Amino acid sequence: MRISIHTLGTRGDVQPYLALAKGLVQSGHDVQLTAPEQFASMAYERRVAFAPLPREFLAVLESPEAKAILGRSSAGFGAGLKLLKFYREIGRRLLDAEWNAAREFSPQAIIFHPKTLGAPHIAAKLEIPLLLASPLPGFTPTTEFPTPVLPVASLGPFNRLSHALMIHGGSILFSKTIRAWRAEALALPNRRKASPLAGTLYAYSSHVLPKPSDWGSDIIVTGYWFLETKDWSPPDTLAQFLAAGEPPVYVGFGSMPGSSPERLTGLVLEGLRRAGKRGLLATAGGALATSASNEYAHMIAEAPHDRLLPFVSATLHHGGAGTTGAALRAGRPTAICPFIGDQPFWARRANALGVGPKPLDKRTMTVDDLASAFMAMDNPAMRSRAAELGAAIRAEKGVEQAVDFINDRLSEPRTTGIGR
Repeated sequence: MRISIHTLGTRGDVQPYLALAKGLVQSGHDVQLTAPEQFASMAYERRVAFAPLPREFLAVLESPEAKAILGRSSAGFGAGLKLLKFYREIGRRLLDAEWNAAREFSPQAIIFHPKTLGAPHIAAKLEIPLLLASPLPGFTPTTEFPTPVLPVASLGPFNRLSHALMIHGGSILFSKTIRAWRAEALALPNRRKASPLAGTLYAYSSHVLPKPSDWGSDIIVTGYWFLETKDWSPPDTLAQFLAAGEPPVYVGFGSMPGSSPERLTGLVLEGLRRAGKRGLLATAGGALATSASNEYAHMIAEAPHDRLLPFVSATLHHGGAGTTGAALRAGRPTAICPFIGDQPFWARRANALGVGPKPLDKRTMTVDDLASAFMAMDNPAMRSRAAELGAAIRAEKGVEQAVDFINDRLSEPRTTGIGR
């Protein structure tokens, strides 16, 4: 079957879908990954067909305005809302690129990340099955927890209702653009009606967040979709640093930009020094500044988490779904300093599971806060629990479970003309 996978976002929103694409190819499907142009080489290296989406989506995060928002806003929902105005300007180009990619590939089914707002309408136009695939919950209502973009652990009786924020938020916020695009590009009726779902996949571990009891058999929590890295070993300077002392604490904030990278780096370095820890700082996203390595801190641009994290003693990161999964898989305690979106949700989960200290507040954290977090991860009970959780995650076969579920859902009889 010809399957088109649509995803949009930073590396953490693309890498798992590339792993899924590889799994589907290995099971005999013809697969195309549609994602931001910046990730083309990653797909080509793994021999997965690729269709590019405009580069501007990721470029927004690097703009001075976006950095200022992330620097002064509270982590989570508020910052995300303030960034929406930048995406409205490129929304039509993204939708057109999605449609062009699908039209040229002629898929028989679409699997989509919730950020790709065009996919449900494209599936309706082509009259093909549609499956939602997400690295975080929030797109299926449940009474057991609120939507992950809200900075609270529970809303009690309003938990279920809160999920409407993520389920319908994008289509409402971009309704004018979507209506015009449906009419002009897809020749569909000028109303917000898309294809129904043939199934929903959540690409995280049930050991981290169990499947709610009020979700049906058309929904699966598969386990993480890890993209394995081959033929990587630490460069000489990194290997020398690792061999020169105790395993370091990994510190990295993924694709998050920074409004004051020098300040954050200074806090981290001083926190490491006060805690008596060595640190391995990854600077690729820009939240951390590049500075000279020394006897207790080594700077790298980036490195594959699946290969690097087994060398470290603990991690400090932003709490992106992919980074959180990689950190937990390594079986090391993990401290989280959220920036935006669902990151506070994963920070609360790590703390609740006993594998990480209390989440750090990026706006107010001090050197003492960081030093305390680094030292807290020496706790034997926390280290034991992290090791147990890591072993459970490593035993899962997330991609295989996802492929089996997709094959089952796509083999079921269905009606035609849906979503018109």
